[in-house]
Amino acid sequence: MAERLGIKEAFLNRRMLICIFTGFSSGLPLYILITLLPAWLRSEGADLKSIGLFALIQLPFTWKFLWAPLFDRYIPPMGRRRGWLLITQIALLLTIPVLGYLQPQYDLWGVAWLAITVAFFSASQDIVLDAYRRELLPDHELGLGNVVHVNAYKIAGLVPGALSLVLADRLPWNAVYFITALFMLPGIIMTLLVAEPRLQGAPKTLKAAVVEPFEEFRSRGLQSGLLILAFIFFYKLGDSMATALATPFYLDLGFSKTEIGLVAKNAGLWPSVIGGLLGGVWMIKLGINRSLWVFGVIQMGAILGFAWLAQAGHSLVWLAVVIGFEALGVGLGTAAFVAFIARATHPLYTATQFALFTSLAAVPRTFANAATGFLAEALGWKSFFLLCFCLAVPGMMLLIKVAPWQADEA
Repeated sequence: MAERLGIKEAFLNRRMLICIFTGFSSGLPLYILITLLPAWLRSEGADLKSIGLFALIQLPFTWKFLWAPLFDRYIPPMGRRRGWLLITQIALLLTIPVLGYLQPQYDLWGVAWLAITVAFFSASQDIVLDAYRRELLPDHELGLGNVVHVNAYKIAGLVPGALSLVLADRLPWNAVYFITALFMLPGIIMTLLVAEPRLQGAPKTLKAAVVEPFEEFRSRGLQSGLLILAFIFFYKLGDSMATALATPFYLDLGFSKTEIGLVAKNAGLWPSVIGGLLGGVWMIKLGINRSLWVFGVIQMGAILGFAWLAQAGHSLVWLAVVIGFEALGVGLGTAAFVAFIARATHPLYTATQFALFTSLAAVPRTFANAATGFLAEALGWKSFFLLCFCLAVPGMMLLIKVAPWQADEA
């Protein structure tokens, strides 16, 4: 009874509500870049190789640790976290609609540069949101809080991945991007209403903000540090590559943009929500280490679903099943993964260390995903997804060292 009461109270507290808004605000701009943008480019006649190379616009997510110390060191008027959040969120609200006024067939470079700008503001928002969430949640709520955050993050993908695609069959692209950008408003409202976390000893100089987080991590030992970094790189590699060209994959199978919007994307909503609720309970009972193992296996199974769909072809039923399982498996894997990263950060250097770890996690999404178009064209869709499954294995093997199943967890 006590355990059930603890789970209920954890789900209902105000911090979980805030995690819903942090997840939605974080996920929206990224899904615009990885879902709506490729669909727009494909519908405007761009080839798979060009769309695959557009993964490089996500470089800011890989290098965000370089400017993360600025967010630990300097404090704008509304506070160290809320002030920077408001600045980045307003910047996103203003820049996203401009994409719709460009024409990819005439100015692909212009689209790329503007997309990089959106990615920069999105990565900057993530730095502050991750730091805020880590400072908001006590250690025993890290698993549940990150499940809520990640599932809200996934739900945010329904805006550019479902609503926007349906609108694109009926409205011009400038109207589509404008409407999509308005969904940044809930995050802005959250920023205005929440309280600033208690300051835990901000670095006194910019040099200290840059150097001390890396010194603290190095002090943990070379072997331990390298294993953690390797795990962060490999754990999401397979599913990141598998989902990089999901929308062009569906289009190539003959699904219309409306079918993708209404069937494929919405089929992922309820499994994502249900998976989030189940995942929250499981992570409370299993702990972060065991959850990484269980959710990692489900995550790998979701990759095989794409290979099956490539063989099944144009089938709305199988599309819904595969996307639903992907939403469940990859969502759970991401939740445990982000909780692991949060646990690995030091409270004094939250923004910089969190940015460093998540930047490394973004490397596969940026560089490996840039090659996905070439791989898909050379191998065919089924073999491409089987390769992605194999690339997920090293991350699971590293769990033996960084998150052993039998390790005690607080």
